[in-house]
Amino acid sequence: MVNQEVKVYGAQESPFSKRVEIALKLKGVEYDYAEEDLLMKSPELLKYNPIHGKVPVLLHNGRPIAESLVILEYIDETWESGASILPKDPHERATSRFLTKLIDDKLLGAVWKFVMSKGKDEDAISEIGDVLDILENELKDKKFFGRDRIGLVDIVANIVALWLDVIQQVIGTEIFKKGMYPKLSKWIDEYMNCSIIKDTLPSRDHLLAFWLSRFQSAPASE
Repeated sequence: MVNQEVKVYGAQESPFSKRVEIALKLKGVEYDYAEEDLLMKSPELLKYNPIHGKVPVLLHNGRPIAESLVILEYIDETWESGASILPKDPHERATSRFLTKLIDDKLLGAVWKFVMSKGKDEDAISEIGDVLDILENELKDKKFFGRDRIGLVDIVANIVALWLDVIQQVIGTEIFKKGMYPKLSKWIDEYMNCSIIKDTLPSRDHLLAFWLSRFQSAPASE
């Protein structure tokens, strides 16, 4: 039996640390939680993630693991309880890894450019749309990206389910139009109504207040 000495260093506003919490809850793993101030990082966080100094960090039996995608695979491989986070089929597993990298490498980068330009970067908007199109097509007739249950891509796509809508409200430019993405819209409803997701993600009001305080007064980049 796997020792259950588990601690997560995270932040309520971070979609990355929420990924780790969702995965642990899906696996039924109990854990301690340490809330980090994203503007004033604790000595513990810097000790356990000295290279990047970022959340999340998973501490398992005193051994730290950093980077959310790495942590998600570690959780899936370490705890056999609950459903697998990654698909068993090799091709589906590879596809899931591709989609998660697409979200982290292309979607998040484009969203950041969108925020920093205060919605004026047309290339960023186009890049966001490209990824949303791929995710829309990938869902097909499935309830979740993991078919009938939440899997790796669903966990990583939490930014689409909550953060993206909040960000576009803060910026005042609509980039996710539900009528253009009916499958993703239906997925969001299913996803956000799951008890583990509701219990883990921050409230929309909290997230909106956070983003307003961080970005509304920031100057737009050229």
